[in-house]
Order: sequence, then C-alpha cells, then structure tokens
Amino acid sequence: MKASKIMNTRIFDADHEVLTAFKGSGIEIMIGLGNEFLRDISVNEDRAMDWVKENVEPFVPGTKIVGIAVGNEILGGGDQQLWEVLLPAVKNIHTALVRLRLSDKVQVSSPHSAAVFATSYPPSAGTFKESVVPYMKPLLEFFDEIKSPFYINTYPFLAYISDPEHIDLNYALFKKNPGIYDEKTKLHYDNMFEAQIDASYAALEKAGFEKMEVIVSETGWASRGDPNEAAATMTNAQTYNMNLRKRLLKKKGTPYRPKQVVKAYVFAMFNENLKPGPTSERNFGLFKADGSTSYNIGFTGLVPSSSMPVFISKGIGSIQLVCTIFSAVLVLIVST
Repeated sequence: MKASKIMNTRIFDADHEVLTAFKGSGIEIMIGLGNEFLRDISVNEDRAMDWVKENVEPFVPGTKIVGIAVGNEILGGGDQQLWEVLLPAVKNIHTALVRLRLSDKVQVSSPHSAAVFATSYPPSAGTFKESVVPYMKPLLEFFDEIKSPFYINTYPFLAYISDPEHIDLNYALFKKNPGIYDEKTKLHYDNMFEAQIDASYAALEKAGFEKMEVIVSETGWASRGDPNEAAATMTNAQTYNMNLRKRLLKKKGTPYRPKQVVKAYVFAMFNENLKPGPTSERNFGLFKADGSTSYNIGFTGLVPSSSMPVFISKGIGSIQLVCTIFSAVLVLIVST
C-alpha cells in the first residue's frame, strides 16, 4: 500500500495481526464488526464495550482506525432477524466509543447492497424497498445525528452479468457509449457507476435525507469467471479499475451532486483463493498473493523476492496467509 501510495483501506474484521502491522504506517483503516456478532452486541452494551476495548482501544492512535462498519449488507438480505438488531448494535458500538472518548476519531457506519432499492433506474427513480424502509429510516436518522455517511456497495459488473442483453458493456466500463438520459432531472449519464450513486442520492432524498453524503464502500470488477460470467476478463477488470481510478482522481461529483466529491473503496486488494462461490469471487484482486499486480492500473507491486518473506513469516504459504488474514481488503483510491 505504501509503494502504491494507498492511504485508506477497509477490512471486514478486526484481525489483531493486521491492525498491528498497520501501526505507524499512517494508513487510515476502517475495520468491520461481522454479521455474526450483531445479535449479541445489540442486546448487550457491556459486550459492545468489550468489543471496542479489545479491537479498537489498544491499537489507537498508533494504528489509524477511523471507522467501524457494523455488519455488511444487512438490510435487504436474507436474514430478517438481523434487520431488527442492526440499529441497536450500531447504537451500542457508538455508545462504547463515546464512553471511551474515541467517537470523535472513529466513525460508525453500515454498508448496504443494491438489495435495499426497489428501483434504481433511471437514477432519479431511486427508491428504498417498502420492506426495508421501517429499518432504514431510523438507521439513517441515527447516522444523520452522528454525521455518518451512507455507504453503498456498487457493482456495475454484477449488474452487467445479470442482464448483458440490455446493458451496454461500454457503459459499465466507463468507455465511450451513448449513455442514458434521465428525463426527470434532464441529466445525462455516460457510466453506470455514477448512475448508481445518484440512485442512492435519489432514494435518500425521498426518505428525507437529502444532505447525507454517499460513499461507495465496495466496487470492482473480476478478472476471471465461469462460462456464464463472460465479462469477467483481465482486460475488462483492468479497464474498469483504470477508468475508475482516473475518474476518482479528478475529485469531481456526480451529475446530480456535482459539488460532492465521489469517494470509493475498490474491492479488493488481493485475490482470495479460498473464497467459495463462482470463480469471479476469487478474482477481484488488484494484487496477487505474492504482492505483484494482477494487471496494471498504475499501482506499484512488490516483486515476489521481496514480498515472499513478509507473507511466509509465520510459516504459512503466501496465498493462505493473504486469504485468511488479508481476505477482502479494500483500498480507497482517493484519500478523504
């Protein structure tokens, strides 16, 4: 990350070896409280305090922990019991941070998937599902109160492979294309990434939170896939992430929010060879297990000879270590 001048990252857990490794690096890191902990944390303030004392307090300020993502893609997901416990868990974690005088440095949030939307096309039609609203609105009210943004996982890749006959691949890849025109706002979109962000802004506006910032907590493109994932190629992954990087480095807004600089975490830092599911799930990484780049988008990779001792320092094979400790590491291209 230092070699590539990456100064912000996300992990999905609070692995102590990772947090120790980041000490003194100056890299800002958002940690995750896994979905499996939400029920316990939601009904037990002491358990929330214990979690923060164990996973945050001992590492700051040496390790720049700037946020805690409480759960991931809960609302709209299959386990509706988790919908009910999300807000209490968020509140208990925030209360623990306040009591430990860490709330001014560590922000609490909860990333969402596209499953929270009833509609997202055209962007101005963005609306939350009726089934989600009773849980989303109080969550947004609390985030508005503590000044947390709305985090959304945005994947033009997934949208395209789900409907390749009706979606222009060039539109998904930031390449030259006719784009779409939103009749209501009179705005033109030449890429799906910005359209999905503005659909989030539209949904927030309808829910009464027009001033809340949207940050992309995940986006990326797979470099390999199964036969039914034809768009998952090295060329497309390179094109998407290179064009995304160029877009973000301009530090501009979207058509609907031109003054709000777009920020996005790229999924993922490394390929995850142990991850189950389709082949694409194991091939989102910007880097390979040995620290070399998967493809060139302008980042500096580590040559295998220099990176291997780091990854095998505990006697674990490089791929195994990357995928158990560094699994699903995300990087923010533009520092906030």
